[in-house]
Amino acid sequence: MCAEKKSPSSSGKDSFESDLAKLQKLVETLESGSISLDELVTKYEEGMRLLKACQDSLKEAELRIEQLGKRAEDSQG
Repeated sequence: MCAEKKSPSSSGKDSFESDLAKLQKLVETLESGSISLDELVTKYEEGMRLLKACQDSLKEAELRIEQLGKRAEDSQG
């Protein structure tokens, strides 16, 4: 397992934005076609890790928004 893995709740907005920017740059590198096959595989693995981290952050944000909506409904009803 990866020792660098952060939980979405501890990563915060800055990490999401940073991971997304890294992912975008990595995609540009992969699309350029100017890297070796070994480097391509390594970058692809890194991209998959970044993608999962971004998806986890978005999923957590979605759950928080749903909870806020439920609280607002409960306080009105």
